[in-house]
Amino acid sequence: MNSKEITSLQRQITGWATELGFQQIGFTDTDLSAYTPDYRQWLVKRFYGDMNYMARNVEKRTNPSELLHGTVCIISARMNYLTEDSPRLNADPNAANISRYALGRDYHKTVRKRLNQLAQRIERQVDHQFRAFVDSAPVLEKPLAAKAGLGWVGKHTLVLNEEAGSFFFLGEIFTNIPFETNHDVAEDRCGACQACINVCPTKAIIGARQLDARRCISYLTIEHKGSIPIEFRKAIGNRIFGCDDCQLICPWNRFARKSIETDFTPRHGLDRATLIDLLTWDEATFLKRTEGMALRRINFSQWVRNLAVAAGNAEQSPALMEALQGQRSKAEERGDEMCSEHLTWALSQLGSVEPASESARDRA
Repeated sequence: MNSKEITSLQRQITGWATELGFQQIGFTDTDLSAYTPDYRQWLVKRFYGDMNYMARNVEKRTNPSELLHGTVCIISARMNYLTEDSPRLNADPNAANISRYALGRDYHKTVRKRLNQLAQRIERQVDHQFRAFVDSAPVLEKPLAAKAGLGWVGKHTLVLNEEAGSFFFLGEIFTNIPFETNHDVAEDRCGACQACINVCPTKAIIGARQLDARRCISYLTIEHKGSIPIEFRKAIGNRIFGCDDCQLICPWNRFARKSIETDFTPRHGLDRATLIDLLTWDEATFLKRTEGMALRRINFSQWVRNLAVAAGNAEQSPALMEALQGQRSKAEERGDEMCSEHLTWALSQLGSVEPASESARDRA
């Protein structure tokens, strides 16, 4: 294809992306040299915690053409996921707060399907080598999105867009078509604001664009598979899967747009569930109710662990105590020491039993 044909195709792709539910796309080259030193320093500090996959395939992460040989351009796309007009943290200690991105269908499935459809439309015009990614491979998606013109990386390490805030998913198409790439990288518009840094319950944002994942509630409730350190349990509050605090406080999210994507509509009333509601679930119910959702990133043991921590920060009631004691009995029956310890801790916080033993604290 000549340059005129490529430019024409590029305009068509923008229209197709809109038809497929994306709010914006951009084109960038594969050069991430400006972002690589910070990423390598983050690895040196071991801020990734148990996410050992972040320290693997570093060359592929920092050199996208190594991930898919022949790649010369990356199409970065964003899709809004917010399903409410004015999102707020539910401060009721008996409510079960789940990060908004996880309330509907698993975004990996929705966004990757649309990206593949977009790539296939391109292929009908010109044969090309491509691969679509949605948080599913060693891809530094936020730097790529920034380079593609979708926004800038905010102090909370998420991509911010001046017209849409940060409540959106990102995805990429790697291709060997030499599209014209973006040269107008968005300036950092966070200014002197430190709202996200100050609001973080566990002080995980240790500086502008510096996240110690080991302290992050999203990491602790999702990626971390073991016992949640006692030092963070009170700060977690009633958050049982992820945390939106740094986004909810961000002034730019007053511009966040409500999504029209039905896939992201909350399922099973999980946007208004209480801790007691969810503590009544057994494993079969958990597996049934979370099928096809991002909540499946955790297993049932982690689910109960997270609920126990939140319950330990809730208001005592006979129903809550009964639910905790019932879950603890079941955890002991199946030999789940992690759940047993967290449930015992929750009961102790509510004044029902003695605090966890020293050995349990050591394991935490």
